[in-house]
Amino acid sequence: MKIRVFKIVSSLAIGIGIAVAPASSYAATPKTMKVHYIDVGQGDSIYIKAPNGEDILIDGGNKGKGNAVVSYLKKQKVDDIEVLISTHPDADHIGGLDEVINASKVENVYAPKVGNNTQAYKDFLNAVKKKKLTIKTAQASVKLPVKDVNAQIVGPTKTYANSDLNDWSAVVHMIYKKNTFLFTGDAETKAEAEADMIKAKKTLRADVLKVGHHGAKTSTSKNFLDAVKPKYAVISVGKNSYGHPTSQVVNLLKNSKASILRTDQSGTISITGDGTSYSVEKSR
Repeated sequence: MKIRVFKIVSSLAIGIGIAVAPASSYAATPKTMKVHYIDVGQGDSIYIKAPNGEDILIDGGNKGKGNAVVSYLKKQKVDDIEVLISTHPDADHIGGLDEVINASKVENVYAPKVGNNTQAYKDFLNAVKKKKLTIKTAQASVKLPVKDVNAQIVGPTKTYANSDLNDWSAVVHMIYKKNTFLFTGDAETKAEAEADMIKAKKTLRADVLKVGHHGAKTSTSKNFLDAVKPKYAVISVGKNSYGHPTSQVVNLLKNSKASILRTDQSGTISITGDGTSYSVEKSR
C-alpha cells in the first residue's frame, strides 16, 4: 500500500512539475568535530563542538575576557556546556571562566588538583560553588563523557610542586575517527611535564597541536614534537612583553613541517575534522 501511494504522489508531482528527490538523497549530514581557538589575546580559550553535539570548553581567557567567550558561544548557539575544563589556575586561562559558568548551564567541570591565591582562582571556585557543581580532578587516564570521540586527559601524570602551576596543566587528547587533536594548556619542559607524558607512554600523536604556553621557550621541546608529529600547530597568543611566541619554538615547529597558525595574526581559528581530513577557517 505504501509503495502504491508513493507512486501516485510521484506521478502527480511530475505531472505538475515538482521534482521528487530519490530517498537516498536524504542521507544524514556527515558528522564533524569543530575546534574553535578563540582569539582572547594573550591567553587560552578553546571551544569544541563534538560530532554528537556535546559542547566542550577548555579555559576562558584572562580576567575580563569571559563576556567575549560567552558572546562567542552564543553565536555558536551553545545552549549548555557538557564539559568545562580549567587547565590550570593561571589568570590568562582561568580568568574568564567564572563569567562563563555564571552565564551558562554547565554539566561537568574538570580542573587539576592544585590551587592559587589569586582573585581569578577564587572567582572560579565561587562560580562553581554558586552553581552547586563539583570539580572533578583533571589528571592522566581520566576519560571525558563525549560520545563518538575518544577524549581523555593525558597529563598531568603526577604531582608537581605548587610553584610549577604550568606543569599541572590538564592536557587533553581527542580522537574522532582519523582526526586527532592535542590541547596542552601551559605544560612545560622545566619540571618535565612533557617528558613525563612521553615516559608514561600516553597517546600524544596528533595532527592538530595547541602549542604549549603561547609559544614560550619553556614548552614544546623537540622530543615532545617528535612524539606528537603535528600537521597543524595553533598558537594562542596576543600582544605581550614575554616575546611569545619565541623564535626558538617557531623554528622547531617549522623544522617539524607543521603549518603554524596564530590567533594574533588570524584571529579566531576554527579547524573542522570530518573524520578523515581537515578544513581551516580564520576570522581575519
